[in-house]
Amino acid sequence: MYKNKKNGVIGIVITIIILILLVVFTNSNINQISFLENICNVFVMPVQNGFTYLKNKISGNENFFADMDKLKAENEELKQKNSELEQSLRELEIIKAENETLKEYVNLKDKYKDYTTMPADVINRDLSNYSSIIVINVGSNDGIKEEMTVIADDGLVGYVISVTPTTSKVQTIVDTATAVTSTISTTEDTIIVQGTLDDKSNLKATFIPTDAVVLQGDSVETSGIGGIYPKGIHIGTIKEVVNTSNPTDRYAIVETAVDFTKLNTVLVITNNK
Repeated sequence: MYKNKKNGVIGIVITIIILILLVVFTNSNINQISFLENICNVFVMPVQNGFTYLKNKISGNENFFADMDKLKAENEELKQKNSELEQSLRELEIIKAENETLKEYVNLKDKYKDYTTMPADVINRDLSNYSSIIVINVGSNDGIKEEMTVIADDGLVGYVISVTPTTSKVQTIVDTATAVTSTISTTEDTIIVQGTLDDKSNLKATFIPTDAVVLQGDSVETSGIGGIYPKGIHIGTIKEVVNTSNPTDRYAIVETAVDFTKLNTVLVITNNK
């Protein structure tokens, strides 16, 4: 019975202690709680801020990648448009070149309307020191024959030396093997002009009559003598007159009217009228 009474007292004491503790904790200084909260904040807030920063960063990257995808799409579209514009430009350049070629043909035909001619393109050229040959894209299938005269807009080119069904070789007047009987237009004096090894844009005029007055700038034309070239086709102009101790040996330098390095279109005279 004493034991039961003692246990009851202990229970009452424990109950009182619990109540006291509850009162103490309930009435604790609010500053102490704030202090604990501050300690927690020291450790928790940086972590929380880090997570917030990462969240914002990831969100920004998503926008960045979205913008990159948009820019890539726009870039591809611009590349496509640029390619289309370049293709259109190439087509226009081709049309322009074709129109220029047709214009040259028309001008040539108008200029040499007294002749029956066949237009042709230069497809190959060999303008070495020892040979000056061009190849044109017309041949026997087009009625081209050997020794036919070939001309350009500016003047005489040469004559056909060989033909195939679709092409022809032309020996130009700047070839050293070519000699053209010519006349000086201002005096009607007959001279011979021939290609040189030194310069593919100049000819050497020889057999100048001793009494002929030859001046710089005089025009030189075909004489019609020799059976190949018709009369009156422009060859070039006198660039320089070289006098020697022997008047019979004097000569002149003739600058060709045709620039053979840039020659692209020609006419073959198929019938001299």
